[in-house]
Amino acid sequence: MVAGAVGAACRYGLDGLVSSRTSGLFPWGTFAVNISGCVLIGFLSTALSERFTIDPSLRMGLTVGFVGAYTTFSTWVLESTQLAQTGSWMFVALNIGGSVAAGWLAVLAGAALGRVV
Repeated sequence: MVAGAVGAACRYGLDGLVSSRTSGLFPWGTFAVNISGCVLIGFLSTALSERFTIDPSLRMGLTVGFVGAYTTFSTWVLESTQLAQTGSWMFVALNIGGSVAAGWLAVLAGAALGRVV
């Protein structure tokens, strides 16, 4: 529960920071949260299962609790829907395709980092 609260607070902070520095229709704050969350979950799940031995409850607290509360793909879907409702199809495609592709590459990068720590 504590890890989830911290993850939610970090998500709110990063989204606000990025959103305050960008403009336009594209939801850069959510994009930044989702991609950084993918790197983090790739790193933690790999490092904490392949490189370090820790209590499974702690590993679940960090990955499911913290990262699960930090990343919010439901917001991603909502914002993609809102973009579609405004007819911004290029941004819909960029948000969906870019998030999936970059997220997948980010998990691979995080896993690679987790193996060398």
